[in-house]
Formats: sequence, structure tokens, C-alpha cells
Amino acid sequence: MSPARPKPAKPTLVLLVRHGQTPTTGKVLPGRAPGLHLSDEGRKQADAVAQRIAALKSVDAVYSSPLERARETAAPIAAARGLRVSVNKGLLECDFGGWTGDELKTLAKAPEWRTVQRYPSGFRFPDGESFPEMQARISGTITDLRAKHPGGTIVCVSHADPIKAAVADALRSHPDQVQRIVISPCSVSAILYSDTGPAVLTVNSAGDLTTMKVS
Repeated sequence: MSPARPKPAKPTLVLLVRHGQTPTTGKVLPGRAPGLHLSDEGRKQADAVAQRIAALKSVDAVYSSPLERARETAAPIAAARGLRVSVNKGLLECDFGGWTGDELKTLAKAPEWRTVQRYPSGFRFPDGESFPEMQARISGTITDLRAKHPGGTIVCVSHADPIKAAVADALRSHPDQVQRIVISPCSVSAILYSDTGPAVLTVNSAGDLTTMKVS
């Protein structure tokens, strides 16, 4: 008699949520600098996405980047489900190094900006992180977190670039495609991870999450 085959792990649904709007969204590259909080609009966005996620059948855990704007977005999501926020450094923003805090309009004039937009896989931020390193970090973090919640649903509140990288990885697209992905404040990107590979259910969603087909 041949030995019984191990049962495949149950799929895990990962909801990647970008933090809400801040006073500098679209103007400055804040990176990992501390002290940046949600704006009034950002708090409204966080409350709204919390209600959208609360409509789902179940949520097992809420994880967040350590930065204030992410934790402030995660708080109402967790509260709506009676959960606590677990901070995870793997969900941090990309380390922009020497570019941290610079205005986007100034950076757009730098010769390196074209590389960031067209060939991000070949770029490292000065004294910071490269895009491949960021992608490996966020993908590894998701792998670790979903292993803790087989068959469950988890929320990961992070930042635009790491979420772009996670979506690109799930789609098995080239790393240079990350800049073709749009991730808006408090949008939800849902990926179902199973033993047969990831399935991207929605990207940059601002709509009803209960309509997602999870199978």
C-alpha cells in the first residue's frame, strides 16, 4: 500500500491595503521617516475601508507596517472585526535612503528618475533599498504570514510600492512592470495563495469586496 499523500494546505486570502491619504501624498517621498500621520481625508478613507472589510465573512488577523500612517489605517479595520493590530516590519515602505523626504517634483527632474520608472529592477535608492530587495522582502513576509493562517483571511496594511511589488510577484510578471500597477490610498488588492500558486482576485479596489470569487 502506497503511503497516503499529505493533504494540501488550505488557501489563504491576503488583503493588501495601502494606508490612507496624508498631508504629503502625491507631493513628497516620505519613505520611512517617522511622524507622518493620516490627514482628515485619510481617516475617512480608513473608516470606509474598514467597513468594506467588515462586510466579509471572516478576517483572522490584521497586520500593519510600523509607520504611523499604516497603523492609523489598520486600527479601524481591526476594531471593526474585534481584533488587535499586529505590527510587522516586513510590511514597511521601501527604504528610499537619500531620497527620503524629497519633493516628487524635484525628484522627477533627476536623471535617475527615468530609470526608476522604466527600469526599476536595475535601480537602488542611494543608501537605501533596491526594488528586487523590496519585492523579496514583501513576498517573503506574505509567505510567512499566510503560513500562520491556512484557510483564513488576513489584512496587511502597507504602502504603495511594496503592494505593487507583491502584486507583480503574484502575477509572475517582470519586476519592471511594477510601475504599471496603480495602488491608491486605502485601496484593497486581494490575492488568494494556495499550493497551486497565487490567484489575483482584485487590484486597487475601492468597491464591494464581498463579490470576489474565492475558490
